[in-house]
Amino acid sequence: MKPHLRLLFFLLLFSVHSVAQEPLRLLSWNIQDFGRTKDSSEIRAIAQVVADYDVVAIQEVVAGYGGAQAVARLADQLNRLGERWDYRVSDPTDSPKYKTERYAFLWKTGRVQLRGRPWLAGSLPEAVFREPYLARFRFGEHGLLIANYHARRHDEAPEEEIALLAELPALYPGDCFLLAGDFNRSEEHPVFDALERQGYRPAILGQPTTLKHYCDDRSNYLNHAIDNVYLPGGCLPSTRAGVLDLVEDCTRLEEVRRWSDHLPVWVEIAW
Repeated sequence: MKPHLRLLFFLLLFSVHSVAQEPLRLLSWNIQDFGRTKDSSEIRAIAQVVADYDVVAIQEVVAGYGGAQAVARLADQLNRLGERWDYRVSDPTDSPKYKTERYAFLWKTGRVQLRGRPWLAGSLPEAVFREPYLARFRFGEHGLLIANYHARRHDEAPEEEIALLAELPALYPGDCFLLAGDFNRSEEHPVFDALERQGYRPAILGQPTTLKHYCDDRSNYLNHAIDNVYLPGGCLPSTRAGVLDLVEDCTRLEEVRRWSDHLPVWVEIAW
């Protein structure tokens, strides 16, 4: 092999190896009433928030007209930012009246590959108002099965259905299974003990993820700690996580609440 070709080969090999070693970045976000009420400026703002991540799980996509279209608009805007994105939107959940929603996944195709077709977990009992949306992704040599979930409202005893979610990991013993979403219960609630006994741990500890309508007299705009990602103990050796504070100052609260009344949560995974 000629010297310049040998050098080019090793540079390409080093580049591919470096990209593969970069951590996977997952973001989960309940985007309130994500549908046709989101105008173009709000879609652009949301795209700027999620563009730095590799996989995005969205809850509260409107089930009727405008929900799937809003996800398509978001994907189109992300593609305008320079990297190639793809997406999937779930069918409407099998829910009681006025509880039906959709979910969505978006991902960078240059970083992550979707494996098979995502599906709603229809095997769960009817007590689960909005069954999770599951998708398998491949990142280099590693696979992840992500369950995207939005629990029933806080005043509707969401712990009754969260307890049933502890059955999901056992249904997929060959997968590295993550559970992400809006649980409407803090990670300190005893309902999560069943998951913890299986080796799962919350990525976020004691950090509020919802927004008040107004700042209080101490300039506090944060409310409840209910959004999280539950991580398995064995297959993810190294993770970092946090809440993405899009407000930072009370002067921005009204603007950010037009996007959602929840803040995104993120997890960075390295193998």
